Amino acid sequence: MRKVPAANQTATSFPARIQACALLLLLGAAPAMAQRGALTVPRNINQLTDRAAIIVRGYVSSAVVEKHPEFTNLHTVVMTLRVREMLKGQPAETFTFRQYIWDVRDRYDAAGYQKGQQVLLLLLAPNQHGLSSPAGMEQGRFRILRDRDGNETAINGAGNFGLFEDVETQASKKGVKLSLRSLSLVRQSKGGAVAADSLVELIRELAGQEAK
Repeated sequence: MRKVPAANQTATSFPARIQACALLLLLGAAPAMAQRGALTVPRNINQLTDRAAIIVRGYVSSAVVEKHPEFTNLHTVVMTLRVREMLKGQPAETFTFRQYIWDVRDRYDAAGYQKGQQVLLLLLAPNQHGLSSPAGMEQGRFRILRDRDGNETAINGAGNFGLFEDVETQASKKGVKLSLRSLSLVRQSKGGAVAADSLVELIRELAGQEAK
């Protein structure tokens, strides 16, 4: 019997990967992929706001990794927020969504969601299988932290890089008049954490929501 080269043995994993990709496409879950390791097109806050069906700021009440109820070979994280502000979508005290996770590391840390963590999420509309994810993956997922002075700041998984690029021009084309604070934010920010309340005000303006 001819001995199979070691290289061919490792290659046997490729059909499984192809099947997994095909299933993912079949489910229409490609826009709802996990955060870690995903490559996405850079998007600014105006584009993220336009793409998001729900924009919510709140505190993580629970994050549970479980199999999808219809497709048991798919791992998901079910995340529940205690809502602080609903910037886009129906007002509610709590909000729950299910996100597909494809990176094995996300199974062990609930895709980075931690109980008590404050987040600002710009979420895509759930697909036909109930799966959602932040718009632009990590770009639409902000951690709300406190700086040395106790002020709340917001930073996304991309370090806010390119978040405000061309936003003033795009807002003008949409007929959106930005406040002085929003103009200051988009003109001065080149990356890194920004004041959370300033970011929220900007998102509200871009989404056509009145300040609360």
